[in-house]
Parts: sequence; C-alpha cells; structure tokens
Amino acid sequence: MINRYSTMLRAALAGLLLAALAACGGGSDSGPSAASEADGVVLHRGNGTEPNTLDPHQANGTWENNIIGDMLIGLYTEDANGKPVFGSAVGHQISEDGLTHTFQIREDMTWSDGTPVTAADFVFAWQRILDPATAAPYASLIYPFKNAAAVNAGEMPPSELGARAIDDKTLELDLETPTPFLATLMTHYTTFPVPKHVLEEAGDDWIKPGTMVTNGAYVVDTWRPNSFVKLVKNENFYDADNVQIDTVFYYPTDDVSSAFRRFRAGELDINACSQCYPIQQVSWIDQNMPGVKHNEIILSFTYVTFNTNVEPFDDARVRRALGLAIDRDVLTRQVTRAGEVPAYNIVPPGIDNYVDNAPQMAEAGWTQQRRNAEARRLLAEAGFDENNPLTFAVKYRLAGDRKQIMVAMQDMWRQIGVEAQLEGAEPKVAYADYRARNFEVADAGWVADYNDPQNFLFLVQGDTGPINYADYSNPDFDALMNEAALTMDLDARADILAEAEALMLPDMPIAPIYFSVNRNLVGLHIENWNDNVIGIQRTRWLEINEAKRKTY
Repeated sequence: MINRYSTMLRAALAGLLLAALAACGGGSDSGPSAASEADGVVLHRGNGTEPNTLDPHQANGTWENNIIGDMLIGLYTEDANGKPVFGSAVGHQISEDGLTHTFQIREDMTWSDGTPVTAADFVFAWQRILDPATAAPYASLIYPFKNAAAVNAGEMPPSELGARAIDDKTLELDLETPTPFLATLMTHYTTFPVPKHVLEEAGDDWIKPGTMVTNGAYVVDTWRPNSFVKLVKNENFYDADNVQIDTVFYYPTDDVSSAFRRFRAGELDINACSQCYPIQQVSWIDQNMPGVKHNEIILSFTYVTFNTNVEPFDDARVRRALGLAIDRDVLTRQVTRAGEVPAYNIVPPGIDNYVDNAPQMAEAGWTQQRRNAEARRLLAEAGFDENNPLTFAVKYRLAGDRKQIMVAMQDMWRQIGVEAQLEGAEPKVAYADYRARNFEVADAGWVADYNDPQNFLFLVQGDTGPINYADYSNPDFDALMNEAALTMDLDARADILAEAEALMLPDMPIAPIYFSVNRNLVGLHIENWNDNVIGIQRTRWLEINEAKRKTY
C-alpha cells in the first residue's frame, strides 16, 4: 500500500514540477523599478497574496496584517522578537478582579497628519468594528470586551460597549471575563485605533492613499492593485528617528516560482509567507543560497474544513472518514518537507497557557492502513460504498504548494473509494467563499492572532461568526469554552480548554493536517530579522546592510 502510493505520488509531483518550471514571470512594473532615488532606503517585501483592504476592521489575512501593522499601532505592539510591548500606551493598570483595565496613551502619539491620538479614537474604533453595519469578519476576536458580543449581535447599541475615554490620554476598558492574553490580543489589528476625524469626513474611503492617516511607522503612498502597495515613513511617528527603512513595497507573490526567480535576481529582499519557495528547490537553495532560507516554526496549522450545513457533511461519520484517510506522515515527509509536524489536534505544541499533553484524535497512534479500514467502515455505515460512492468538491487556495498537497490528498481519498473534485481559487476569493459557506469541503489554514489556545479552539465555537467556516455548533463544547473564559487560574483554565478540545475532536468539524512552518526567504543583507512563533517581523525594526547584498 505505502510503496504503491509513493510511486503514484512521485509521478503526480513530477508532472506538477514540469508545470512549475514552465510558469511565467511577473509583470514589468512589479519590481524595484517602481522605486526612485527619492524613496531613500527601500525594502521590497514579497507578501503572499494581494490584500483585499487596508481597513483593520475588514481585514482577515496575514498578508493584510503585515501591511496594516506597519501603519497602525495598538495599545501594545510587537517588538523585534514578536513579543508584546507597549505601543500607543505607556501605562496599564488592572483591577484586582482582572475585569477593568486602565491605559495611559503616549503624550507624543499623533496621527501622521499631526492630530493627537486620543482615547476617543480607540473607543470609536472598537465601537465601529462591533457595529453590525460594519460586518467585520473578525469582530468576535474582541468579544472579551464588556458587552462586545451583544453589540455585535445588534442587541445593544455601540455606546454600551464597556470602553470609556476618561480624558484625551486615559482609556478605561471593562472585560466580560479575566483575559490572560489581553496584552497579546492588543497587538492585533482588530484592536487598533482608527482616526475618528478622518472617518467622519471620508467614510469608507479613509484608507485611500492621500486620505489615510496612520499612527504607526509608515503611511500608504500608493496602492496599485495586483502589483504593489507602497508605504513611506511617517515622520510624525513617535519613534521615527529609529526607523531605518524609508520606503517599503509589498508585492503579491502567489506565484511561488515567479517570486523565487525575483528573489534570486534581487528584485525581492524578502519573500515571507507560509510557502514562499518551491518545495522542488529545497536542496538547490541549501547548496547555492546558504543562510537565506528561514523555516520559521510558528503557531499555525493547516486543516480541512467541512460545511456542516451541507449533506452528507452534517454527518460526523463522513467527516471522520475523510479526516482519517489523510496520511499526514506522507504529506509532511514527501510533499511539504519543511519541518511541518503531523497534526492530530488543532492546538499547536508549544503554545502558552495549555496542558503539556494535548488531547489527540483517538486514531493518532494507528497505522494508516488501520485508519483507512476504519474510514471505509464509517462510510459504509453512513451509506456510501462502491455501489454508492461519495463524490464531492474540494475548494482550495491557489497559492504556494497547495495544488501539490491537494493532488496528494485527492489520491489518499481515492484509496477509500471517494472521489474529490478539486476547485482552486485565489486565496482572497477562496476565503470569501469560506466565510459565506460557499463550499462543501475546503482547504484552510490558521496562524495565531495571539499566543493562547483559545485563539485556535474558537474557530469551531458557535458564536465565532464567519471564520467558523464549518458553521459548527456544539452546546457542550461552547459551554466549556465559556467556562474557561470565566476561570482565572491558568492551570484550571488549561484543563477546561483541553476538555473542550477532546470533546470536539471526534465530531471532526475540521480535520487537522499538520502544524505549519513559514517557508521564508530573507536576503543576507537584511538585519534584525528574528524568526518567532507568531511569524511577525515589522519593518520598523529591520535594517539593510548593502555590503552583504547578493543575487543568485
């Protein structure tokens, strides 16, 4: 079984390699020629996917986070190692019960137009993201704020949110429950301030170049769709004197082969995303480009999600069968080959505030042959066999090596008598379909917004909203998640969260595949780049040493 499968897989990958080698290059206006001498010290960053928006209340991808986080800064921000440190705030006090937080905002914090950043900007931003009219895909991320869920559901007006401007530079925030991850949550773009004075005049057009003002290290200068986003240094940023890079270009690099050629030619200084170099080139890169490959271990996982509203994926037996048939060892050892770890649960190892031995699928220790036999049994029990085979469509992201991975999984499902039709789409299109539940089965991934298991388990929580792609609802699971939210003792909280994960896994609304790594390429001339578990390296911390620049 394994040898026959390996031969088939090698043949499939060989065909895909030939296709990749025939891929064409990027457009003529997408490289460093877009920069000029007036731009000063320039950084060219490959960013994976074209952003849908620069509005932190409409964003939902790491490719948008990278850009937005260079321009806007929350109460906390990431340091050069990805750790939370004060950003817009200079002080933070917590009440004895952990429910009231008071922040002092920097006196020298202004918007890029010179207008002071005030506590009212934060209150305005949080009310806006929770307003049902905004339809923010990530609003649930700040449900720990007092009354946030009720406001987002339209049950309370935004003015009832538990956030108050005591004065221009003092902000008070009430929480529903003690939130041990609040500092890291406050580094996320959903919590960033937005300029009230600009939005009140420009409305949704506030993010357009020439109109947008920011409080971070950079401000948008140009956005040429499907070509680049150009940011320039914000001279009114409180730490502008220590920002070494004057201009940064962000490029969509969905075409991994083209992006790899651009990096070799020196058109990209960095290509940073989940799959930013071709897997076929791993050995060549190691031999010819030593030091540029950064396989960054991050808090992230790749998974298959099932639309539980659609037959037969409302049946846990069918979901489990498809999840069991995925040979995670083959995928990570023969296809991805960058240090990914097979996943039999959804909370990554090494995460803060969790149990040492996370619960796993009951079949985690089985051989793949035994898993496949169980998958066939479950399918037969659900009414599917060779006389009534299961066929379905799988939507997947056309980025990086996703096609190779999906072709391999398609063959794995064939081993249990199932036929999957692959439907590729650009990532932003695919994720829009996922949020709209416009799929049967889909390939997805998740990178931690903050270092806490809640940020993974909430993906299948009933009130999470659009990013609960499976639209899974389990009252017992939700009750445990709510109980954990009310628990102040971190060890007791970890036990409750582990109980919730153990309860959910047999239902398999999503099938974990592997814990991910970022396959980044970083030029030797880029200094202060530090790999970290959240996979965030803000441009303000980076420097360029021209003496070390190389092409390949």
